[in-house]
Amino acid sequence: MAKVETESREGIYMVTINRPEVRNAVDAETAGLLNEAVNIFKRDESLRVMILTGAGDISFCAGADLKAALELVSRPGAEEAGPMGFSRVTDVQKPTIAAVNGYCLAGGLELACWCDFRVAAARAKFGVVNRRWGVPLIDGGTQRLPRIVGLGNALYLIETGAMIDAEQALRMGLIQEIVPDGRALERALQLAEVMAGYPWHSLVTDRRAAYEGLTLSLPQGIKHEKELHRESLKDKEMLDGLERFIGGQRPGPPVPPM
Repeated sequence: MAKVETESREGIYMVTINRPEVRNAVDAETAGLLNEAVNIFKRDESLRVMILTGAGDISFCAGADLKAALELVSRPGAEEAGPMGFSRVTDVQKPTIAAVNGYCLAGGLELACWCDFRVAAARAKFGVVNRRWGVPLIDGGTQRLPRIVGLGNALYLIETGAMIDAEQALRMGLIQEIVPDGRALERALQLAEVMAGYPWHSLVTDRRAAYEGLTLSLPQGIKHEKELHRESLKDKEMLDGLERFIGGQRPGPPVPPM
């Protein structure tokens, strides 16, 4: 079986790290396949939302396969795309979700942080456990983790190597939802289906404005938002939606409860 499996379903692209026998640790071949999958998602306009998960119910991704760590760093494309496969790719302009079904550690945590947000099973565990072996975060962890959970929480995880549970991860803001064990992918699919069905131009432009605004002052960010959305205000999907609203149509609940 392939070390990375992909499936397209009505605009949703599911990418599964498929090495459950080693807790979905990433070796050089797996990293290359992950990079290919992300490139497909980036190029294919019919694909709107990507879900990243791991095979089985034990682990999302336990990080790099340390038995093949040197191969990961030296594989073709690692310098540009990142040792774990795609962590240095920053030009994917579409939503991404991590469905965390178990252990999410070290480089696996860095891959989860690459995604826009994270849905986790109750049994999920998170941590920068690579600290124990002196292995650094070189797949974006030192940059994305502070942006997600704040500097203090990020340095707590980075410096102590502590492993935390889903409840603590939720309190930190590392994950956005906790779901029953075995249902992280199901919930991610529910959310992705809703997201993929929304008027598209405004959604991806809002996403872009949020990301790009992180490096701007508030006045600069407000101006950037205004400039990005000049075309959104002419978008046919939005105009059609306003006409339906005026006509009395109302959509149902946008996000179903788990």
